[in-house]
Amino acid sequence: MILSEHNLGLFDRAEEAAALLRSNAAGPHDLAVVLGSGLAVVADRLTDPLAVPYAAIPHFPRTTVAGHEGKVLMGGLGGARAIVFQGRFHHYEGHDLEAVTFPVRVIERLGVKTLILTAATGGIRVDLRAGMLVVISDHLNLLGANPLRGPNDDRLGTRFPDMTEVYSRRLRATVKEEGKRIGLDLASAVYACLPGPSYETPAEIRMLRGLGADVVGMSTVPEAITARHAGIEVLALALVANSAAGVTAAAITHDEVLDAGRKAAPILARLIERVAARIAAGLG
Repeated sequence: MILSEHNLGLFDRAEEAAALLRSNAAGPHDLAVVLGSGLAVVADRLTDPLAVPYAAIPHFPRTTVAGHEGKVLMGGLGGARAIVFQGRFHHYEGHDLEAVTFPVRVIERLGVKTLILTAATGGIRVDLRAGMLVVISDHLNLLGANPLRGPNDDRLGTRFPDMTEVYSRRLRATVKEEGKRIGLDLASAVYACLPGPSYETPAEIRMLRGLGADVVGMSTVPEAITARHAGIEVLALALVANSAAGVTAAAITHDEVLDAGRKAAPILARLIERVAARIAAGLG
């Protein structure tokens, strides 16, 4: 029997959601993937996929943003068993950060040890052109909030987790190696996370550039923080969907972001599949 959310803590809610997915899965998962705006085609690389709508999963929020379909897919990817979240939740939709990061809590209960995050971003650094893929090496959390704020449940992670290496060095090295094998020279980038939903002003982009940011977006960082709290290794890949405000004179639209995602998604899917194969082989 599922109790009301009012009567259940985060650990128990995550366990109930995980139990539903576990009952549908063919076995344990080697990795999880969260897909950003316009990047749903990555899920097409799965073999023998089983789909579960978010609406069927206990305690799962609902996604409201175009380009985020709202379902979990479980299947094979490069010889690994993968769970793919086709659509994510954002703080700007009105979700609190506990809801935004709830899928991370669920994969932790499923025993997943590796999380690949993807996102569409604006390019701040002038050499990062629209359509490029970058590897996130670090971040600036400028949301004004932290997903770990509030009472800490030690079953989910330590009270004060270290954030020296949020984005795994070995996974970054692996994805760069695999990128070279398919003709991609993947740059590293620092991701600045702002609350949205409005895009940034030129003055804000100048500020972010001064703070050391290379790309800017409205997601990824809360999930990465939560994953590290849970002891999950993180790889984050960002599509530069557009130049950030003021870098060029062009206006920015969500349609532009989705279009860039559709064009880059096949390459990103191939890259993630190759990383999954390395994970299945123990990164050997």
